[in-house]
Amino acid sequence: MNVSDLLSYCMDKPGAEQVVHNDWKATQIKVDDVLFAMVHEVDDRPAVTLKSTPALADLLREKHSDVVPAAHLNKTHWSTVLLDGSLKDSQIYYLIDASLQQALATRTA
Repeated sequence: MNVSDLLSYCMDKPGAEQVVHNDWKATQIKVDDVLFAMVHEVDDRPAVTLKSTPALADLLREKHSDVVPAAHLNKTHWSTVLLDGSLKDSQIYYLIDASLQQALATRTA
């Protein structure tokens, strides 16, 4: 997956907005001012940071070396996925959708 495809998929979500976070050199994707994805680079590799349940975060990190704890966000809930790694596009799309649902659920909780 490339960054352009990822951003297009994220921006197709109703109400999605992009915000550049200069300190982190990242593009944040938000819905209703709630962060659900952050696109950036890790060691010159394209990556996206996504929110999940702690159980899913642990499982992903155990099974995939291309999924690591997020550098700038709560490591219990946020994981960074390398886009040029072993995860299939369909898996990344699923994780984006799950991140959006998790982020919005947190807002209403």
